[in-house]
Amino acid sequence: MMESVVDIVHQNMHQRQSIGHLLQPAPNTEQLELAFQAALTAPDHHRLKPTKFVVISPEQREAFGELLSQALVDLGETEIAQIERVKNHPLRAPLLVLALTTLQDHPKVPHFEQILSSGAAIQNFILSLQVQGFSTIWRSGAVVKSVLLKEALGITAHDLVSGIIYIGTAAKAIAPRAEIDAQQYVSHWHEHHEVNVRSSEQ
Repeated sequence: MMESVVDIVHQNMHQRQSIGHLLQPAPNTEQLELAFQAALTAPDHHRLKPTKFVVISPEQREAFGELLSQALVDLGETEIAQIERVKNHPLRAPLLVLALTTLQDHPKVPHFEQILSSGAAIQNFILSLQVQGFSTIWRSGAVVKSVLLKEALGITAHDLVSGIIYIGTAAKAIAPRAEIDAQQYVSHWHEHHEVNVRSSEQ
């Protein structure tokens, strides 16, 4: 029997896992565009579009690694091994995409809502890539706090580098995600007391 669209969508979400060992192929321009379109449908109060994406192509990974290492030094890191390790991080996957959150002061949209919107956009992006046959891992780390890094990416010090998303094809098959008992994390609110409304009239 053919699976329904609902089954396929939920199967894709249930199968999502972070994959650290990623190889070629990576998504092409058209496949990335589908994922960006999916990302930008995320809930977005007043349509501020706080989420921006920066693609780090395979050819730019080494240069981006140099920037990451400089950013780490700027944060005060002095251990050579750690600096070299961060420099090589972009080589862990054939393609990287950065998710940036540009925070705006808005009377009806607090910053925390804009940050949540970015998180939803990143999840949509990851799920779109997964249904197209690719694997990802969403990373951050101390380096995303670097003002030097933020300035190099064209955002301000109070904006956020909300994720460094590593993208490619899983090097090997992995075990399915363990079944989750959702009821452990779900409750139903009930009113436990009467609400007394006093009349303003005497």
